Amino acid sequence: MTTFLLGILSPLAFFNTLAGAIGKRISVAAIALMVAITLLQVFCRYVLNNALPWPDEAARFLMLWLTGLMGPVALRQGGFVAIETLHQFLFENLVRVLSLILLVMMMIVLIVAVQLGWKHVNSGWLFASSSLRIPMDWFGMKMIKVKLAWMYLSLFVGVVLMTLVTLELILRQIISMFGGAEKLRPIPIIAQSGGAE
Repeated sequence: MTTFLLGILSPLAFFNTLAGAIGKRISVAAIALMVAITLLQVFCRYVLNNALPWPDEAARFLMLWLTGLMGPVALRQGGFVAIETLHQFLFENLVRVLSLILLVMMMIVLIVAVQLGWKHVNSGWLFASSSLRIPMDWFGMKMIKVKLAWMYLSLFVGVVLMTLVTLELILRQIISMFGGAEKLRPIPIIAQSGGAE
């Protein structure tokens, strides 16, 4: 049983590590762009007295993608809010059972969120952003309005990645309950340089 679960866990853990490392790199770029766009807007508004129409929505777009990509990383590395003092007062096996129950409940919520998120993305193709446009007119083509679905997609991607991370955590918990904790590789920390340690 443990060997079978480890066989499922291995590619899933590899994917989650890779997705986390890629997501961190994209998120670092998103933060840099958010800062640059915000500074540009401050300069235009207060120095030139002529605010641009698009920076606020562009910064929001980048923030949504940043959240969608880094949420799964935080979940996998235990960066979310947690009650840890309860573990000190319970037996280890009871803590594992309780953790598994909480992870299964979280998985149910995430599955519902994936379904709702996909519907939200599909509705986003009907509406375009009021200010974000791709300036194709610079190249002699028609300017393209950015569809809101591209914003909504960020949270859908984040919820899907969080579902995969939760599945990994459930498998780890089950393996530990069957006595295979020593066979589990530790979850790698996404290093400051953007890679996995």
